Amino acid sequence: MIRVLVAGLGNMGLSHALAYHNNPAFQIVGLVNRSTPKLPEELQSYPLTSDYTEALTRLKPDLVCVATYSDSHADYACAAMDAGADVFVEKPLATTVADAKRVQAKAVETGRRVVVGYILRHHPSWIRLIEEARALGGPYVFRLNLNQQSSGPTWDVHKALMQTTPPIVDCGVHYVDVMCQITDAKPVEVRGMGLRLSNEIAPDMYNYGHFQVLFDDGSLGWYEAGWGPMMSDTAFFIKDVISPNGAVSIRMPDNARSDDIDTHTKTNLLRVHKVATGDTDISMADEPGHQQLCDREQAFVARAIAEKLDLSRHMQDAVQSLAICLAADESVRSGQPVKL
Repeated sequence: MIRVLVAGLGNMGLSHALAYHNNPAFQIVGLVNRSTPKLPEELQSYPLTSDYTEALTRLKPDLVCVATYSDSHADYACAAMDAGADVFVEKPLATTVADAKRVQAKAVETGRRVVVGYILRHHPSWIRLIEEARALGGPYVFRLNLNQQSSGPTWDVHKALMQTTPPIVDCGVHYVDVMCQITDAKPVEVRGMGLRLSNEIAPDMYNYGHFQVLFDDGSLGWYEAGWGPMMSDTAFFIKDVISPNGAVSIRMPDNARSDDIDTHTKTNLLRVHKVATGDTDISMADEPGHQQLCDREQAFVARAIAEKLDLSRHMQDAVQSLAICLAADESVRSGQPVKL
C-alpha cells in the first residue's frame, strides 16, 4: 500500500484526495492546507495540518501529491524527493523553466518517480483524438481554446492563481502537450498577445491571452485562454486539429457552459473529417467525468510506482510544454516573438 500525503486541498487537491481514498492501492496518512478547508465527509477523518515540512518529516510518506499553487510546486516536489517520496505534482510543473528542470534533475538524482498532472493523457476522447489526428498526417493546424466565464468563488480562485501564473500558462500546458503528442516536430518560435480586462488583478498581469507556436515541420498551433466574469460564454471551447487530409474536432453539446468544471474535460463526440471520404462521428457520451478522470490518473500513479515505469519522456514532455507556454508569456510581455 502506498502511503500518501496530500498538499493543497483546492478543487484538484480534493479530487485527488478522493481518488486516493477510494483506491485500495493508497492509504492517506495526512492532508496539508494553509487554511482550514471544507472537506467532504469521506476525508474528514484524516489528520490535517498547515505545516508541509513538518508533516513530510513526521509522516515519511511513500508518495506526496502536490496540488498547491503553482509557485510552490517545484520546492514541494524537490523536498518530497529529498525525503524519499515519489511525487504527483499538478500542472504546471513550475513557474519557470529553470525550476521545472530542477525538478527533472532531482528525479534523476534521487531515482524517484514524478508524474505531472496532465489529466488529458488519461482521457479516452483525447487519446482517440490524438490517434485520429496522427493517422491523418501533418503538417497540422491546431486550434484550441478554453475560456472560462468565472464569478464568485471560481473567480476568486482564478485571481489567486493569477498572482503568479496567467491563464495561457496554467491551462495552456495541457493543450500544448496535446499538440506535441500529435506532431513529432520541434517547436521553434512562439508569438503571444494578452490583455488585462480587470482592475481586480495586478497591473502587470493579464486575464486574457492567446499565442501561436510554430513547429519545424510547418505545423502551427493557436491557443487562447481567458478567465473572469467579463468573458463571453460563446465559442469558449474550440478543439480542432486540421491537416492536408482532413480534420478532427471535439464537438460539445449545445447546452455546455464554460463555468461547469466537467465541460473542461468532458466531450460529446469526435468528428473525423477526411477529404477523401467525408465525415464520421464518434460518440463519447459514456466517457468519464472529472472525478473519474482523477481516479484514472491516480491509478496510473500507482502503476508507475508498482511497475517502476520509466517516466523520463513524461518529464521531458512536461518541461517542453511549460517552456512553450512561458515563452508565450514572455512574448506577451515583450511584444516580440520568442525563438526556442
